[in-house]
Amino acid sequence: MKTIVKLEELGLFILGIYLFSLLNYQWWCFLVLILAPDFSMIGFVFGNKTGAILYNLFHHKGIAVSLYIIGCFLKLEMVQLIGIILFSHSAMDRIFGYGLKYEKGFKYTHLGEIGK
Repeated sequence: MKTIVKLEELGLFILGIYLFSLLNYQWWCFLVLILAPDFSMIGFVFGNKTGAILYNLFHHKGIAVSLYIIGCFLKLEMVQLIGIILFSHSAMDRIFGYGLKYEKGFKYTHLGEIGK
């Protein structure tokens, strides 16, 4: 089952790359920004609860898709870009086994414990 989930996430990551290609940005922007959502990990400096909330806010696909749709509706490419980056990054993280965080600590995710 893990392989199927990883393949599904790979498909979503490729979708993110395709949607990015529809925007008027250089490809280097995607490469630079794809890791930007990981700056949300800094929230764990303020405790596990704050860290989990901040991390999950930047790694939630529903929020990413909502931002992209709002950007399309308002014709704001920057908002579309933010949605695509958040979506693509979340898919990439899930390919590698990193999921949304629980308040117990960074290594506890909805996909299982990291580092087992």
